[in-house]
Amino acid sequence: MILCDVGNTYFHFYQNGKIWKENLKNLSSKKEKVFYISVNPEFESALLKHHHSCINLAPFFALDTGYVGLGIDRIAACEVIEEGVVVDAGSAITIDVMQGGMHLGGYILPGIGSFVDMYAKISPALKVMPDLSVGFDLLPQNTREALGYGILKSIVGVIDDASKGKKIYFCGGDGKFLARFFDQSIYDDTLVFQGMQKALERYMQKLGSAE
Repeated sequence: MILCDVGNTYFHFYQNGKIWKENLKNLSSKKEKVFYISVNPEFESALLKHHHSCINLAPFFALDTGYVGLGIDRIAACEVIEEGVVVDAGSAITIDVMQGGMHLGGYILPGIGSFVDMYAKISPALKVMPDLSVGFDLLPQNTREALGYGILKSIVGVIDDASKGKKIYFCGGDGKFLARFFDQSIYDDTLVFQGMQKALERYMQKLGSAE
């Protein structure tokens, strides 16, 4: 059995504690049954073509939320957290607030890489690699520092405002890097898969009751 989180850029797979990713060009066929969630219809179609035994776990989540259009990957991560802020830092950064097992709402920001791409489109002078080691205590003194400061201050500031002292749970490609800016933080790259495992349990329960 394999779990697959179909994202906007990669297919993220999980099996027996191991996580790996594949892109559309190197997507390999799997002999095992694949349980998946998807935010990318094109990638989902490719997954289904490569694997004849795929089951979408989306109908088996049960997050208490009034948010309209909440992505299934955000739902999966939030289902694991009773209290705190969930930050999934990928190509986009999603920030979701959980309280007493209820999803109160959340925000969406561009990911770090998306910020870099946007700056490059504004001006050739901004097509440089930002200095992401810049601190917040001094004003930037060159373009690389200025870009790094703008990116990090935007992201960290929104997360800090959302957390209000709550514990912050990070996942996603840039999650480990961003977690270092917060004392009350935990980085766990299995967060979405933990939520998928809960949905899988509901699927198995339903399957058992139907037999």
